Amino acid sequence: MSVQQAIREMETLLGKERVLTTIEDLACYAFDATADMPSHRPDAIVLPQTTEEVQAIMRIASKHKTPIYPRGAGTNLSGGTIPLKGGVVVTFQRMNKILEIDAENLTATVQPGVVIQSLNTAVAPYGLIYPPDPGTVSTATMAGSTAECSGGLRGLKYGVTKHYIMGLEVVLANGEKFRCGGKTVKNVTAYDLVKLFTGSEGTLGIITELIVKLIPAPESRKSMLAIFSDLDDAGKAIAGIISAKVIPATLEIMDKTTIQTVESFSHAGLPTDAEAVLLIEVDGIPEVVAKEAESVEEVCKQFKGNVRVAETDKERDQLWAARRAALPALAQKSPTTVLEDATVPRSRIPEMLRAIRQIAKKYDLLIGTFGHAGDGNLHPTILCDERNEEQMKRVHKAVDEIFRVAVDLGGTLSGEHGIGMAKMKYLEWELGATGVDVLRRIKEALDPEYLLNPGKMVAGRN
Repeated sequence: MSVQQAIREMETLLGKERVLTTIEDLACYAFDATADMPSHRPDAIVLPQTTEEVQAIMRIASKHKTPIYPRGAGTNLSGGTIPLKGGVVVTFQRMNKILEIDAENLTATVQPGVVIQSLNTAVAPYGLIYPPDPGTVSTATMAGSTAECSGGLRGLKYGVTKHYIMGLEVVLANGEKFRCGGKTVKNVTAYDLVKLFTGSEGTLGIITELIVKLIPAPESRKSMLAIFSDLDDAGKAIAGIISAKVIPATLEIMDKTTIQTVESFSHAGLPTDAEAVLLIEVDGIPEVVAKEAESVEEVCKQFKGNVRVAETDKERDQLWAARRAALPALAQKSPTTVLEDATVPRSRIPEMLRAIRQIAKKYDLLIGTFGHAGDGNLHPTILCDERNEEQMKRVHKAVDEIFRVAVDLGGTLSGEHGIGMAKMKYLEWELGATGVDVLRRIKEALDPEYLLNPGKMVAGRN
């Protein structure tokens, strides 16, 4: 009854038109983009328009001990926004304004519901870009991608979301609000609270405003497709490009399963007989781009790669559209698509690729691998059917082994997808019991009742 009382008070606060409770609405917010995760309906969805309304929502939730789930576009791949324990989803569709573009200080100030691509479209006339570039850039929101610390195709050269978040406004579990960071390039005042909340997956506070760093757009760019008849050679070429002192803006890989599926899906002209392709883009000053492109081509040829250079913008766009089609293409090949996020040091990529192949063979599974190979972030994607219980048991064992290998190779559980519900059980492999307990202490200091996104990242004490 306390949850229903909280909802009634939120209706008084926001009006019934901004508190959604129909079965149809609740069903739409019962899941996110994560496959093989149980859906859970919330009790309500609320649509605040101001920070003050978010504060009031949290005060009501705190009074009635009602779970709260901050949600952007729901494109995360770790079960991060599933309302596991019922309660109220807070969605930021109506807090979607770009508040300021400060070209002099190279910053933008935005509300949480701004879509990443919309920000880039807005800053383009100033000759600027916001580099973080997740695959869902046209739908993912600024606060959602910040809460997940998403990466994307440009992570190798430009870094990931945490490298571009300069300041935050955050509402805490008790409804209090505070700001951290700002527009200054240097800021070492006390603990780095901006970094603490970036990647916290909505478990510590609700982001209601962001100050982000912008950079000048590159003057020139050149894209290439390198084709390999051996997966190991492709892996060696990745390390070879970096060893040649070239840091591409983008360095992506697709294996044979992914190539064939994408080509069937998008007809982009990919070589379906190849074992692997690398999709590479260098950018910057025209003279440097030409030199780096030449170096990349030489390295790929050294490792038996055949290189095609995109000569026109149309060819470039077609190449990158093919890469962005990897997940939707694989998803249409089977009823269930389990997309993982195993990340290893670049030098260990060939070993990781071999391990994925061996795991696929061991468990008799079809796994397509693609990802941001330049920064070691691979996405082994298991094509399966969640209705097949025996097969799903094999899938879960394969996923366990993939993460075990990644950690053993000196890698990490997540390069960009976050922990959410999906990877909680693996945390001790990377952090140890003491490390997980540190996470729990931070959580309990800021949200002692576990009201914010409960059941994600770190579990409460038994």
